[in-house]
Amino acid sequence: MAQPLLVITGPTASGKTARAVDVAKAFDAEIISADSRQVYRGMDLGTGKDLDEYGSVPYHLIDIAPAGYRYNLYEYLRDCRKALVDIRSRGRLPLLCGGTGLYVESVCKDVRLPEVPENTLLRRQLEGKTLDELTAILASMQQLHNTTDVDSTRRAIRAIEIATYCREHPEAALGMCGRPSDNALIIVVDIPRDARRQRISDRLQARLDAGMVDEVRRLIDGGVAPDDLIYYGLEYKFITRHLIGELSYDEMVSGLEIAIHQFAKRQMTWFRGMERRGFRLHYLPYDLGREEFVGEVRRLVGSLGL
Repeated sequence: MAQPLLVITGPTASGKTARAVDVAKAFDAEIISADSRQVYRGMDLGTGKDLDEYGSVPYHLIDIAPAGYRYNLYEYLRDCRKALVDIRSRGRLPLLCGGTGLYVESVCKDVRLPEVPENTLLRRQLEGKTLDELTAILASMQQLHNTTDVDSTRRAIRAIEIATYCREHPEAALGMCGRPSDNALIIVVDIPRDARRQRISDRLQARLDAGMVDEVRRLIDGGVAPDDLIYYGLEYKFITRHLIGELSYDEMVSGLEIAIHQFAKRQMTWFRGMERRGFRLHYLPYDLGREEFVGEVRRLVGSLGL
């Protein structure tokens, strides 16, 4: 990724989409979503797509997969590269916007994941092992897949499958590490903890009032399996559990609010980790005026010579 790339990221409820739209208008840019759940059609309120905010600004990698599908990092990087080539071919600037830290970091490092085929023999050998056993196996292997979220046996087995493939095909592992790009300007919309918590609570209530429970109910009625919605986590996990009778409405709301606060904290932890891994992040206050925010981005672009 030798050409310039603007990135606007930040924790949930920080207002990064509105900021990205303002910057895109000022720089004649097109937005590429870096949100792992906004790729799914019909999952609108729960993922905070807020498509009305984009106005005339073109956007990419939103509503590209059916709800119930399990879109992954390999597919995202493949599709993101296509979007980057398309945008740049028309003389416009790509602007990556979203809060999925793994997506943001992987794009900015130009990570190249191999399309790893299923290893039937290995899967049979791993079948029946506990998550702890699988995690131990993965930890004993080379750190080829250390960002994997192995919170289920299925994901752990897939991670081992990928690591095994890369051991057997060393050339495939070369692009999996990548390095921080000098051509990416990464801006984090910085919001104090208390303000973030208040905005999360207010936004959750607004989305519930707007029909978020009905949105999940429609997905289930339309044939999406509850387990697939639970897999997506946060809003879809808690609302689905409410709709199938596992949680009362009040339990659902209180549990979901706590989970979103925890998620925002993990996002900030990821951004701090990116700095330790060699990235330079620029923090701009969430409550800057529009013109002031865009002006700061212009200043940073100029100072970095992008």
